[in-house]
Amino acid sequence: MFATLLVITFLVATATSAGVAIVFYRPVSKILGRLVSDELAPTWRRYILFAVMVVGIAGGVRVWDLEKYITPDKNDKLLALTSQRWGLEIYETIIGSLQAVTWMLLIFFVFTLLAYAVIRGFELRKSANS
Repeated sequence: MFATLLVITFLVATATSAGVAIVFYRPVSKILGRLVSDELAPTWRRYILFAVMVVGIAGGVRVWDLEKYITPDKNDKLLALTSQRWGLEIYETIIGSLQAVTWMLLIFFVFTLLAYAVIRGFELRKSANS
């Protein structure tokens, strides 16, 4: 039962991360198209979307938290995987994936905002000097 839970949480985290990657494909492409050259933008976009997948899966599949189903408690009893627990684990997987990807994208957007401000400042300075 534990192996099934592990596989299901992996698949749910993968699907959740892929959904987020699809939703943010166009915004990430536009931002990178503005900040880096046309030659580098597709490569950086691919890397960012790969990072979304990795971070989302890592945030959703909480192996250290799932150990409670294979490690006996003080009374040598294992925690049972009931239908309520399955629902809770799936919910926690979705929320964990979304939370991890949200933090990753927030950091990405903060740094790209700073980069945009710097580039825009240089462009304004250059046009003022011309």
